[in-house]
Amino acid sequence: MSKVTVNCPNCGAPVTYSYRASVQAVCEYCRSICVRTDVDVKKVGEVGDIPQDASPIQIGTEGLWKNLGFVVIGRIAYEYKNGGWNEWHLQFNDGSTGWLSDAQLEYALSWPTKIEVKLPPASEIKVGHSFHFANNQFTVSTQTLANYKGVEGEMPFQTWDKDECLFIDLRSHTGRFATLDYSDKEPALYVGDIVEFEVLKLRNLRQFEGWPAK
Repeated sequence: MSKVTVNCPNCGAPVTYSYRASVQAVCEYCRSICVRTDVDVKKVGEVGDIPQDASPIQIGTEGLWKNLGFVVIGRIAYEYKNGGWNEWHLQFNDGSTGWLSDAQLEYALSWPTKIEVKLPPASEIKVGHSFHFANNQFTVSTQTLANYKGVEGEMPFQTWDKDECLFIDLRSHTGRFATLDYSDKEPALYVGDIVEFEVLKLRNLRQFEGWPAK
């Protein structure tokens, strides 16, 4: 984990990329979205402040999963017709990265996974359809059309030009979880597990009225 600090191309403030895999970071001072390449850093857009929600998780929260430590280094907030949720970008101690989905006190950990089967167009995938990923049989449980509400921290990809996104969630009979993300031309697959909040042993949580829940 080697930190790289550069000057924001918009305001000149320091912007730190704490992890080698980080491509995008948000300037804490002017909210510019800064994308780094092999030769320089450029401003590609701006984001407004993300309104606080009821999640106790924040940038810098640390936790543990199967004896492997992690830290939260980024966040994407999504909204859809029935509400919203957070996707927290995690950096693990072994150098890998993953995501923690945080939706109304329901949590799922997932990791990017290679798609090894040919998928039909998203328009042809329906609730109840089954697919075989990562040695598990998954069944489509929900389809969600969402919009970006905001982004903060460090990301392994660019998010500034994303608008409407389609997510297809799947479950296995063994309790595993998968998501097909159609944000880009080619879908991305994330596979993981539904988890309980207490199991993650989170610390450095955000403190606010009503939390911890009684």
